Amino acid sequence: MLEVKLGRLELRNPVLTASGTFGFGREFAPFVDLQRIGGIVTKTLYLARRRGNPPPRIVEVTGGMLNSIGLENPGCDAFESEMLPGLVERGVTVVASCAGERREDFPIVAERVDGMDGVAAIEINVSCPNVKKGGLDLGTNPEIVRSIVSEVRSVTEKPLIAKLTPNVTDIASLAQAAVEGGAEMLSLINTISAMAIDWRSRTPILGTGTGGLSGPAIKPVALRFVWQAARAVDVPIIGIGGIASAEDVLEFLVAGASAVQVGTANFYRPTVSETIVDELERLLESEKVSSVRDLIGTLRVEPRVVTAR
Repeated sequence: MLEVKLGRLELRNPVLTASGTFGFGREFAPFVDLQRIGGIVTKTLYLARRRGNPPPRIVEVTGGMLNSIGLENPGCDAFESEMLPGLVERGVTVVASCAGERREDFPIVAERVDGMDGVAAIEINVSCPNVKKGGLDLGTNPEIVRSIVSEVRSVTEKPLIAKLTPNVTDIASLAQAAVEGGAEMLSLINTISAMAIDWRSRTPILGTGTGGLSGPAIKPVALRFVWQAARAVDVPIIGIGGIASAEDVLEFLVAGASAVQVGTANFYRPTVSETIVDELERLLESEKVSSVRDLIGTLRVEPRVVTAR
């Protein structure tokens, strides 16, 4: 009923956890049966340890939150020796998110991760708005995205996902560029570049000034981008943005996604990913839907006919 296949990546259900919101899985193990969810996407890895941005790095806003973590991570060596083994022992499907300080670092990190047993797929993060290099400045240019994905594709045999930014006016060209570069799947959307201000001090609240908006506020935007990307390319899409319930998941599947990633909801409801899996089973049974696969890409968009009176 819940099994999905994204190219070469097979998942027990379509519910993954989003990079940067679920740590490396072990942090949530006391709350979530990691074998029950479709898989986890790790915090974005650099080759070496990265400290991230100066605080404040998170602020709650209406309808969601802003973050400017800056891709803090322990580096590839620590991930392989300290975090990955426990996930492999639990039988977790692990998608490793990878990035770099510079564009030439992306294939270096991906090649390092390619050699790790237990990593089922690689997600290339070319869309983080919270780093000055290797983030939004790269991810908005289709030619650069195509080049980075192509370079990564040349060094790994693992299933490859390109994570796209919403901070563009034309998601179709970006999606097409990623697929032309060799991406087998797309994940979208990353956070929306935004700002929070303390008017009394006349200063931005985040330490870096701007950050990435996530949470329920961006779900309608994410649905639109997923729908547009699904019409532009013929590869599986993983939807991200404001997902907190089974109903949200099914909306993304109807829009054209084959799976989803749950992000901000993990912060305020740590059990949400497993709860959604249970809700999905009950909801599909009540609606007499035999498989989630039957809903993928079934959105009907028809012009409304207005009759003159």
